[in-house]
Order: sequence, then C-alpha cells, then structure tokens
Amino acid sequence: MSQNHLGSLPIYRKALELCTLSQELASFVSYNKNLLTLYQSDSHRDHIADSLITDAVLIPQQIARAETSPSMGDRMKSATFIGIMLRNISSYCNGLEKDGLREKEYLNLLRREIRLFRRSFKKWRKSLVSYNHPRETWHFREYLS
Repeated sequence: MSQNHLGSLPIYRKALELCTLSQELASFVSYNKNLLTLYQSDSHRDHIADSLITDAVLIPQQIARAETSPSMGDRMKSATFIGIMLRNISSYCNGLEKDGLREKEYLNLLRREIRLFRRSFKKWRKSLVSYNHPRETWHFREYLS
C-alpha cells in the first residue's frame, strides 16, 4: 500500500490530526520547550507530555502497519495496540489535570478529538475483520518483541 493510499484513508488523516494536536498540547504544557528532550526532564509534567507524543505518534504508524499487512493477526494486533494508545492518551489528559494544568479547555479539546477518532476507529477496525480467516490468537508481549 502506498503512502498516497494511506493519506486517502479518513482514519489515517484523523490519526495525524490527533498526533498534531497531542504535540501542540505537549508543547504548551511542558516546562521544557525542546520536545525531543522531554524524557530527560525531572518534571512529571514533561514525562507525561513525552508519553503523550510517543503514543500519539504510534497510532498512525500502527494504522499503516495494519493496512499494509497481509496477516489478519497482525492487523488485529495493530488495532488492539491503537486501542491501548487511545486509553493511554486519555490517562495522560487526566494526569495533566491532576498535575494542576489550569487550561482545561486544551485537555477537553484533546479529549473531544479522542472521542471523534474512536468513532472512526471502531468503523475502521470492523473493516479489518475478514470472515474467511480462522481466528488467530496472539499475546501482546510477543507483539512488542
């Protein structure tokens, strides 16, 4: 599957929008304005911002992986992984709120984007299912190896 085809997928475009919004939020909330070095910070907020960016970047990568894989098992693993990243991003919003972020409208904007993305994601995930393939089993830890 070509990069052009990925760009035509609504779920992929929404994932890129979610990624961009996450990066903008991370840039806004972090004390360290160099986003590439957030992981080196001693600030809890910077660590949350770094995790937010990392997980948001993984979503379009996993969509691309699912769209290009001939294996139903790999496609479903990617879909499951995306679901985990979405839950993580929601948790990061809660963490930033508990860390004292006063500008809750930015968190609510990201939460809204997550809800919109999740709707598209559910439709896309259903499109991955092929009734011609036997159900494959897998373990998440093996997938990360």
